[in-house]
Amino acid sequence: MDGNEAAYCGLYCGLCASRRRIPAQAAALRAAVVKEGYDFFSADIPALKEIYAAFRKGLDWFAAGACPGCRADGGYPACPVRLCARERGLDGCADCEGWPCDKAAFLLKSYVNLTGDVARRRKIGAATWAAEQEERARTGFCYADIRCPHDE
Repeated sequence: MDGNEAAYCGLYCGLCASRRRIPAQAAALRAAVVKEGYDFFSADIPALKEIYAAFRKGLDWFAAGACPGCRADGGYPACPVRLCARERGLDGCADCEGWPCDKAAFLLKSYVNLTGDVARRRKIGAATWAAEQEERARTGFCYADIRCPHDE
């Protein structure tokens, strides 16, 4: 198991669309705009001239699979779950007697399977759990498929 795949909160980074889907989609879109000539013609379209360089830079970032996972300091830098786990010297929420807690409440609203995944990891151990998550990933599953929208 790649230690960077298991997030502190109990999510598995390998099931995140930014790791599994978005890089390929961004690379395909980048290839399409280049093939269609936008690298050249964008300079002649006033509205596009202003934003095209930033757009391409963004596509390059997404295509690179830019998030290394929270264990490698990717994601939200001030994540209260990551800060708490590191402060307590825990591998993650699955090792905390206080789970679930207020620090993870924002995740529980969006990731409907998080509670079950944390319970499963506690039951079968981190390595077996990670292997199960990789099997989920091989099926094409991503959290974006079942994530609940935030209340704005």
